[in-house]
Amino acid sequence: AGEDARFIARRMVIFASEDIGLADANALQVAVAGAHALEHVGLPEAQLNLAEAAIYLATAPKSNRAALAIWNARQDVRDGAVGEVPAHLRDSHYQGAATLGHGTGYEYPHDHASGTVAQQYLPDELRGRRWYDPSDHGDERTIGERSRRGRGTPGDELT
Repeated sequence: AGEDARFIARRMVIFASEDIGLADANALQVAVAGAHALEHVGLPEAQLNLAEAAIYLATAPKSNRAALAIWNARQDVRDGAVGEVPAHLRDSHYQGAATLGHGTGYEYPHDHASGTVAQQYLPDELRGRRWYDPSDHGDERTIGERSRRGRGTPGDELT
């Protein structure tokens, strides 16, 4: 009742990413549009925009998997779970790069009909490590299907 509307809009933007995430890929856009309307239209009219955004967010499918992914990845970095960038992903645009193997064996996904390649992108030490594991909620089901289809080997997606 007495809360600043900007605080509410800010919380809606955070909620859209943290609690809805990729289960509804439009949730963040809706929340940002509500916050934008508040700043550009102002109250009392923007209460309609905020109400629409709140209803959309309240009824959207929920998933915190993207939030967990970034939190877990950051924890791994803090814990020292890092490795060397694979040689085929290293910069090859300088003299002597080829002698170091930089860029050798890189496959450009756009040169393939599927637009994807079964190629290792993580360091050897992290091979098979997955931070983002999509749920079966809303749009994340499709993301999971695309991930499995795009990488070929089950359990080796997004590596």
